[in-house]
Amino acid sequence: MSGLAVWVHGARPRTLGASLTPVVVGTAASGELIPWRFVAASLVGLGLQVGVNLANDFHDGVRGVDTSQRLGPPRLTSSGMASPKAVLAAALMSILVAGLAGLALALATTLWLLPLGAVAMLALWLYSGGPRPYADVGLGEIMVFLFFGVMATAGSAYVQVETVSSAAWWSSVPVGLLAVAILLANNLRDIPTDEAAGKRTLAVRLEEQRTRTTYRVVIAASFAAVALGAAVEALVEGRGLPALALLAFGSIPLAARPLREVGHARGRALIPVLVGTAVLQVGFGALLAIGLWIS
Repeated sequence: MSGLAVWVHGARPRTLGASLTPVVVGTAASGELIPWRFVAASLVGLGLQVGVNLANDFHDGVRGVDTSQRLGPPRLTSSGMASPKAVLAAALMSILVAGLAGLALALATTLWLLPLGAVAMLALWLYSGGPRPYADVGLGEIMVFLFFGVMATAGSAYVQVETVSSAAWWSSVPVGLLAVAILLANNLRDIPTDEAAGKRTLAVRLEEQRTRTTYRVVIAASFAAVALGAAVEALVEGRGLPALALLAFGSIPLAARPLREVGHARGRALIPVLVGTAVLQVGFGALLAIGLWIS
């Protein structure tokens, strides 16, 4: 690969749905659409997602975590497709784009978004950087749930109507859980190389079988959260999810293959599980958003 194709590869396009899905769902939960704010929120999400992908590429490359034994797609730094300096510059540029879009949203709504954005950027960097990256101590899934689930979904709702409804809070849970499932699938594949490099991800700590079980529980919990939210709304109006949010269950067929294959696949055979989970999140999010929008 050369030129633009290198950077498209480094951005990991298969994972970018994890940054756009909460924006779409949060906007739908708000019940309003201010187009430029939607675009700006999408740029925040994409900028942070690409930024964390490239920062992870840079940090794991220079620390020697990514090696020729890596089972996933080659990374820019470790493979030599781009210099560490160039990868770092691209990561910082992506974060800058997110920051500028976030600044525009803060000026239009509330300046309290600025410290929240700063925390998100710090979390992005410390995922695999700093003296003790939190991905190495098994906290990556918690942070992904918070920042690519709760904060991204609720924040996208807020910038539209400057309040966060119960539907937005409820929706943030399955969106975040599916982002966690993507990371679990990725880290399950990388257990052998991460363990050899001393990277103690949650998957390394749980070991293979318990990680496979955790993945399935997280997927099931994503659907259960929608059902529970709809049940709460039926009991107390305005406190849960509208009944049409159950349209998200239409994405169950997309879950069938990754749920089946995660039970036995190993190494590179887990890549379809990762891709399938990313597709599931997009399909789930799209159907959930449709249900929320038309309610």
